[in-house]
Amino acid sequence: MGIRLWLVAFAVLIVALGLEARLGYLYFIEKDFLQDQGDARTMRMERINAHRGMIRDRRGRPMAVSSPVISLVANPKKVIANESQLIRLSEHLEIPFDEFRKKIDSAQNRDFVYLRRHMPPQEAEKAISLGVQGVFGQKEYHRYYPTGEVSAHVVGITDIDDRGQEGLELAFDQWLAGSVGKKKVLKNRHGEIIRDLMPVEEAIPGRNLDLSIDLRLQFLAYRELKSAITHYKAVSGSIVILDVQTGQILSMVNQPSYNPNNRVVLDYAALRNRSVTDQFEPGSTVKPFTVAAALQSGYLVDSEIDTNPGFVRVGDFTVRDPSNRGIINLSQIVALSSQVGISKLALTLNEHSVRELFQRMGFGEDTGFGFPGERAGSLPDHRRWTDIERATFAYGYGLTVTPLQLATAYLSIASGGIKREATLLKNTITSESRVLDREIANHVKLMLKGVVDAGTGTKAAIEAYDVAGKTGTVRKVGSTGYEDTAHLAFFAGMTPVDKPSLVAVVLINEPRTKAYGGGAIAAPVFSRVMSGALRVLNIPPRQSLVAAR
Repeated sequence: MGIRLWLVAFAVLIVALGLEARLGYLYFIEKDFLQDQGDARTMRMERINAHRGMIRDRRGRPMAVSSPVISLVANPKKVIANESQLIRLSEHLEIPFDEFRKKIDSAQNRDFVYLRRHMPPQEAEKAISLGVQGVFGQKEYHRYYPTGEVSAHVVGITDIDDRGQEGLELAFDQWLAGSVGKKKVLKNRHGEIIRDLMPVEEAIPGRNLDLSIDLRLQFLAYRELKSAITHYKAVSGSIVILDVQTGQILSMVNQPSYNPNNRVVLDYAALRNRSVTDQFEPGSTVKPFTVAAALQSGYLVDSEIDTNPGFVRVGDFTVRDPSNRGIINLSQIVALSSQVGISKLALTLNEHSVRELFQRMGFGEDTGFGFPGERAGSLPDHRRWTDIERATFAYGYGLTVTPLQLATAYLSIASGGIKREATLLKNTITSESRVLDREIANHVKLMLKGVVDAGTGTKAAIEAYDVAGKTGTVRKVGSTGYEDTAHLAFFAGMTPVDKPSLVAVVLINEPRTKAYGGGAIAAPVFSRVMSGALRVLNIPPRQSLVAAR
């Protein structure tokens, strides 16, 4: 019996010594290896999302900001909960339980699945507090647009992963996005983060983008355009306002628009920025440039054209005026928008010289800013021009432009023949070049003043300010040619005339009312928008009025 006890005691001692030796070996010899293995199962590298930069107007007003949100995620392999807990969680997330359960079960071969993206932090904390193991929150950022649809086409939108998809959000995505960081974290066996251990790479916030847009003018133009589109039952419309001295875009609005803060009812057809993507035949708005080409070729401002008897036969086509204008000079051709006068004038000019001037004005090429989806329009370059092609080109058919292109061309007249590249950035100095002799540009500007004073654009007039501009009305192309009942109406102009500060283009697409001409519906919108803009920017009225006061 004593021997047995001795043997048992000896065996226990041997086992104890063996265990102690093993523990000592593991602690002193295998410590680093085991620590690494433990860390590999509990220490993880986590992404630190970067805060996207703000988009602001020229006065620092926010147009796009990022706010912190929590995305609720789960590790399906680690989700441990009774059915009542899962039911409460699905109810909190407003997801039918069967759908919720299926989502978890179908992702069992994955370590990560989103349950709900971009939740307000308070709501996410409530969901996490339900205690479902394997469910945790991930900090992200959600893009919010304070100005909503007013500036949607300029700013654009991001997707749910905060990547730019439209507008300046897309064009300047890398500038705005910043760089994600990394950190070491300690996780429990359910995949939940227990503790942040150390940063490995700091997240670099995105840089802010300061625009040339003035939100005061943007709201003003948006209000007037939306009202006009509704009143005239039009399909769409655009307004662009430029600063003459810098080429900066102060306002760019389109209708229909969309609310970038509500993606549920997002109409993708409304996403495009029509001011730079939609091309149209500019009609009579290019007549001033044809007259400029005539002045370059040696014509004088008071040179006369005989438009009797009110029409002219060009090849197989008859060009008509609403009434017989008789003998008129170049200024009257512009003021009265005479198709006969401009056609007869064009047939005396070198067609390649006319086209070359149009090209210098920026037609047929994009503005150089690089806005997503921007179109260059089209500028014909026939080897041999027929007479009807020469005539119709002179009054705006056969070529296409965008509203922004037309605005930059009128800026060249307003600036005394200097072409400036358009930009949406506040702190950008754009290139400029002379494209028209100063004297010729000033002559054309005064002709455009006559359009508003006593021509087709009288409704564009602004009290206490001189306005120069041109109306345009174009028939749209249908399946069988030009339609008689579908029109585009525009007004392009500048103010004040003595030293222009602002240039604007108003386009109303396919009005469905009795009035449809540029002088009848686009010119009044120009007047209201620019009248407000002049007051907002504190641009003084004409000197004669100031002196009288």
